[in-house]
Amino acid sequence: MRTAALLALIAATGLPASSQPNPEPEKFFRQNVGLSQDQIAAIRNGQPVAKVLPSRRPGEIFLFGAIYIHTAPEKYFQYVRDLERLRNLPGYLALGVNNDPSQLVGWKGFSFDSDDIQSLKNCKLGDCQIQMPASSIQELRRSIDWSAPDVNERVNQLLQQTASQFLSAYKRQGNQVLGVYNDKRDPTEVARQFAYMLSYVKALPERLPDFYNYLLSYPDKKPANVDDAFYWAKVKFGLKPTLRIVHVLTMRGNPADTVAYAVAEKQLYASHYFETALDLSFCVRGSDDPNRPTFYLIMTMGSEQDGLTGVKGSIVRKVAVDRSTSSLRSVLTNIRNTLERDK
Repeated sequence: MRTAALLALIAATGLPASSQPNPEPEKFFRQNVGLSQDQIAAIRNGQPVAKVLPSRRPGEIFLFGAIYIHTAPEKYFQYVRDLERLRNLPGYLALGVNNDPSQLVGWKGFSFDSDDIQSLKNCKLGDCQIQMPASSIQELRRSIDWSAPDVNERVNQLLQQTASQFLSAYKRQGNQVLGVYNDKRDPTEVARQFAYMLSYVKALPERLPDFYNYLLSYPDKKPANVDDAFYWAKVKFGLKPTLRIVHVLTMRGNPADTVAYAVAEKQLYASHYFETALDLSFCVRGSDDPNRPTFYLIMTMGSEQDGLTGVKGSIVRKVAVDRSTSSLRSVLTNIRNTLERDK
């Protein structure tokens, strides 16, 4: 799957978005990511390299990954825009592409399992196994008859209606509707948390100002070279299935730009684990020869997660980071194999 840290790295280094011939990504990898010469050589030779980036507090996880691909960067742009491909990925239990979030038929499969529904029965402010705002917790307690034989169906109908209304509101009003998770003792204000993740990238407006500003100001200030798409997924993360709603933003650079494409996958909601998540990928041109195009695919995965503090949390964090790093290497390899096979 697919951050803000990369934006800072791109912004502050020798991978400018403006038109400059022959960029030096190796210098970027060495000076800003801290990769060794062996790691840089591995990337150039088509091997995936993944690394944990510094975080400012235990709840943050930032991962960096890169690989060199022998095909045109346009292939990656086509690949990420094909959201239906996610259905075939391991761990994806259900998927829906929501161009019109008001159509409830598009939410079929966006549903809690029976275990989650049972835990919802005892949900209360500050103590709930599902991430959700106070308004949703209160609506559940008010409107659901937990003794009804069709209680699972009623809960999921309410879930789909709420998700539909939420995404429609987001498309009109942007980050201000992301709300507050009140499932734990300390509430999480999602929009503020998201902005905090992006505060990692103070230098970015000097390089990709339109793209950066649109991530914060959506739906306002949309650049002409950026497209939006939305999907929901039921994904197997860790111990239980997680429902997610994701906004995908794709930016096309000009033909002479070093960064040919930039893609952001912005999590709008998750039922478990991830309070905030932003995954970014950049296609950095690697060859000026139109007959033998190549590019560096640079990716980061960033998230803010609950339960990563204290002794137990530090253990959970290490396991999560190790698994995510391994997964990122696999993702990079699979993308390279797919794109080079289809070129």
